[in-house]
Amino acid sequence: MSYHDTVNVLHDLCHQADDGAVTSPFERAEWFDLLADTGLKPLIVIAKEGNRSAALALKAGVGHLTPMRNWYNFTWRELAPPGDLGDRLLLEIARNLKTRGHRVTLEPVPDENGSATRLAKAFKAAGWNVVSEACDLNHILNVNGRSFAEYWAERPGKMRTTLKRKAKKVRTQILDTFDKAAWGNYEAIYAASWKPEEDEPAMLRKFAHAEGAEGRLRLGLAYEGETAVAAQCWTVENGCAYIHKLAHLESHKHLSAGTTSTAALFERVIDQDHVQLVDFGTGDQPYKADWMGETRHRYRIDCLDPRQPKAWPALAKRLIRQSTG
Repeated sequence: MSYHDTVNVLHDLCHQADDGAVTSPFERAEWFDLLADTGLKPLIVIAKEGNRSAALALKAGVGHLTPMRNWYNFTWRELAPPGDLGDRLLLEIARNLKTRGHRVTLEPVPDENGSATRLAKAFKAAGWNVVSEACDLNHILNVNGRSFAEYWAERPGKMRTTLKRKAKKVRTQILDTFDKAAWGNYEAIYAASWKPEEDEPAMLRKFAHAEGAEGRLRLGLAYEGETAVAAQCWTVENGCAYIHKLAHLESHKHLSAGTTSTAALFERVIDQDHVQLVDFGTGDQPYKADWMGETRHRYRIDCLDPRQPKAWPALAKRLIRQSTG
């Protein structure tokens, strides 16, 4: 068992493809590099057996440990081999973490791959008092072999009518590589939109630049004349398209440029990139349901060590809620 204050130790582990540790941008070593560049202080916990390893990427803290992530993360999960080996290593980590804190809260953890169930099981077996509950919703589209035309024919009539009436009012562009001027347009649109101020815009810019260098970026823009009025940042990886950010100018809302640019990006990732899944991140905004087909939960796994006095107040509140609920 080892603890590390640098994300560099994740590079070899994340690149062990046969471990199944990397399934999205948010499990890549480069993602943790970007998080560290924002000033987050890592606490990387690693357990080894032979030449295989498992890790939890946490933030350094006192008493209450949480994942190393920020609001750009769609998910956070364990980095561990599949099967019994990974389970043993996660159990070892969970037991040892009692020496570092009285509480561990892990979120937003997916469970379509069994991560939330696996982590909750490991911490329970290690003697933690564990509550696992849904904390967010993820809208997705399973393409199921459809063409864009087939997918679009199933969208709500209002959306299809809007696109038919408004598509010719704007010009769309989709870039696979990073372009400084185009990204400047994205940032300007986002700053002038209804969206909240971004947490770490410089991090997203670095991410887009790196994704563009690898051919994974899909930066969509819509223009009225020469004025960029809507922008979206998507990436494509391992058969999945991730919708990271989108925004439009409220002053040009009448153009429905957001609908037009979103439709163009769906057509691109379905018909040209041939993705099997489109992931709209977290949040249950009503408009997402019009574009997507299904939802799945993201989980918070909150673990308290009953042997540590600092955990007792939170544990007492939990037990009261459970007894009255």
